[in-house]
Amino acid sequence: MRALNTRNLAIATVLTLGAGYALAFFYAPEDADQGLSQRIFYFHVPLALTAYACFGWGAWKALKYLRTRDERADLESYVAIHQGVIFGALTLLTGSIWARISWGVWWSWGEDELVLFLVLFLFYCAYFMLRYSVDPGPARANMSAVYALFGVVLIPVSFLAIRLSKQFIHPQVFKLSGPQMAGSQFFTFCVCLAAMLTLFATLYAIELAGKRLDRSLRELKELLTT
Repeated sequence: MRALNTRNLAIATVLTLGAGYALAFFYAPEDADQGLSQRIFYFHVPLALTAYACFGWGAWKALKYLRTRDERADLESYVAIHQGVIFGALTLLTGSIWARISWGVWWSWGEDELVLFLVLFLFYCAYFMLRYSVDPGPARANMSAVYALFGVVLIPVSFLAIRLSKQFIHPQVFKLSGPQMAGSQFFTFCVCLAAMLTLFATLYAIELAGKRLDRSLRELKELLTT
C-alpha cells in the first residue's frame, strides 16, 4: 500500500511539475519591468513556502514525539527537516540568481527578509550537528524534538519580514488587498506551489521508506550477530 501511494505521489509530482514549468514559461505573461527574470518567481516563492511547510511538519512530528514517545514520529520529524533544508537551499539559490539579475548583486545584507531566511536555514542546518553529536536513543530524540519546536518560531518571523521591512527592494507580491498579479499569473503560481508541495510529499515518502528499511536491516543484522 505504501509503495502504491508513493508511486501515485511520484506520478502526481511529474504531472504538476510539468504543468508548472509549461505555465511559467509559455502561459503566464512576461512582467513589464523585470522581463524574463520574473519567471523565477514561480519557483523561488513556492520553494520558500514549501521549506516553511517542511519545517512546520517537522515541528508537528516533534511535538507528537514529545507527547507519545513514538520513535516513528522522531524519524518523521528528522526527514521533514532534512527535506526543509534541501528546499531552503534551493530557495537561497534561486533568490540569489534573481537578485544578481535584478539588483546586480548576489546578496544584500540590508534586506531583513533575506537575512532572516538565512538565519532560519542555518538554524535548521545546526539541527543535524546537534542530532549527530548525541548517540541514538531517547536523549537524542528529546533534544532534536525540542530544537525543532524552537525553530518553528522563526517561520512566521521570516514570513512576515517582507511586510514589516522598511526597505522594499524585495518585491511585495502578496498584500492584504490580495495578490498583486494578473489572474493567469496567480493561477500559474498556485500550480507551481502545488507542484513543490507534491514534490516534498514524494521525497518525504521515499526518504522515510529508505530510513525505515535501513533501520530494519540494522536490527536484523544485530539479531543475527547475537
